[in-house]
Amino acid sequence: MTHIEITLLLLLFATVMFIWERIPLALTAIIVCLALVVTGILDPKTAFNGFINTNVILFVGMFVVGAALFETGMANRIGGLVTRFAKTERQLIVAIMVIVGVLSGLLSNTGTAAILIPVVIGIAAKSGFSRSRLLMPLVLAAAMGGNLSLIGAPGNLIAQSALQNAGLEFSFFEYAKVGLPLLVGGIIYFAFFGYRLLPAGNSSAISGFDQEHDFSAVPKWKQIMSLVVMVATILGMVFEKAIGIPLHITACIGAAFLVLVGVLTEKQAYHSIDTQTIFIFGGTLALASALDQTGAGAAVATFIMDMLGTEPSPAILLIVIFFISCTLTNFMSNTATTALLVPIGMSIAANLGADPRAVLMAIVIGGSCAYATPIGMPANLMVLSAGGYKFADYMKCGLPLIFVAGAIAIPLLLLFFPFFPA
Repeated sequence: MTHIEITLLLLLFATVMFIWERIPLALTAIIVCLALVVTGILDPKTAFNGFINTNVILFVGMFVVGAALFETGMANRIGGLVTRFAKTERQLIVAIMVIVGVLSGLLSNTGTAAILIPVVIGIAAKSGFSRSRLLMPLVLAAAMGGNLSLIGAPGNLIAQSALQNAGLEFSFFEYAKVGLPLLVGGIIYFAFFGYRLLPAGNSSAISGFDQEHDFSAVPKWKQIMSLVVMVATILGMVFEKAIGIPLHITACIGAAFLVLVGVLTEKQAYHSIDTQTIFIFGGTLALASALDQTGAGAAVATFIMDMLGTEPSPAILLIVIFFISCTLTNFMSNTATTALLVPIGMSIAANLGADPRAVLMAIVIGGSCAYATPIGMPANLMVLSAGGYKFADYMKCGLPLIFVAGAIAIPLLLLFFPFFPA
C-alpha cells in the first residue's frame, strides 16, 4: 500500500473510532500517531511535534489562568452578574454567543474561547443551567466570530499571505462581509431551533474547572488578582503584535505569575490541565501532517476538482470548494485545512482565470465551519471534558449549523466575491 492509501485508511479509522467511542478518544489519537510512525509515513519527531505545538502551550497556560477565576470564586461572581440580566437558558445562550462572537473577531477565536470557558462555567453554576448547554454555543460562536477580521483566525492570515504574494490582499474587515451575517444567522438559529439539539447535562463530567467549592474563605485579594491577570492576559493577546509576545507565551506568563504569587498552588495548576485535550490535539495534528506531507489531502481535493471539468459553473465551483473545505476542516483542524487548500485554490484560480480572492474567501469561510467534531478547532477540544460531551454531540449540533452556514455564506460569496467578475 502507498503512503497516501495508508493515511486515508487511518483517517477513516480515526473518524469511525471517534464516532463509535469504543476506546477513549485520546487513545485513538495516540494509536493513529504511532501507526504513522510504525508505517514510516512520519518520522517520530514530526509525528509527536503536535504535543509541543503552540496551541497546546496556549491550552496549558489558559487552563491555569482560567482555573484561577474558578478556584477563587471570581468566575461565579461574574456569572452572577450576567444571570441578573439573562434569566432564561435561551437568553444566556444568545448573550454568550454575542459576547464570544464579537471578541473572537478582535482576539484570536481560540484565545477568546480559552479565556471565557471558566467564566461560562461560572455562569452555569450560578444560574443553575447545565454547562453542557452553554459551552457548545460558546465554541461555535468563537468559530463564527473568527470570520469578522483578519486576526480572528490563523487561516485568515494564511490566505492573506498567499494573496499578498500575488499582489492582492483583503482589507482588515473584509471577511466580515460574510462573517458578520454568518454569526448573526448562527445566533438566530440557536435562539429559535439549535438550542433544542444541545446535549442534556452530564453530572459525571469532571474537569479542572468543574468541582464544587466553598469560596467564603478565599481572600479577596486572590479573587481580584485572578481577574487582573485574566484582563492582562486578554490585553496581551489583543496587542500581540505591538508587544512582540506570542499568545501562548502571554498565557504561560499569566499562569506562572498566578502560581508565583500564591493565587493558585502548584498542585491546583497541574490539576487544571486537561490531559485528554492535549493527547487528542497532539495525536490528530500528526494525522494532519500526514495528510499534508503524503499529498493525501491534496489528492482528494484535486480529484473532486477534476470531476468538475475545465469550465465549471461558478456557483457549482463555489459550492464544491466550500464543502470540501467544510469537510476537511472537521477532521484535520481549521488551520491545517486552510493551509492545505490555499495553494490548491491559487492554482485553481490561475488555471480557470478566476479571481483568487473569491476562491480563497470560499476556502477560509468553509474552513471555519469546524462545528461537527471536537478535533476541527482547538476550542472544541477545550470544552470536551468540561462539557461532558461525546463525539456524537458535536455532530448533532454542528452538522445542521454547517448547512445553515452554507445557506447564508454561499449567496453572499457569490454576491461580494464572484469567481469571474465582470
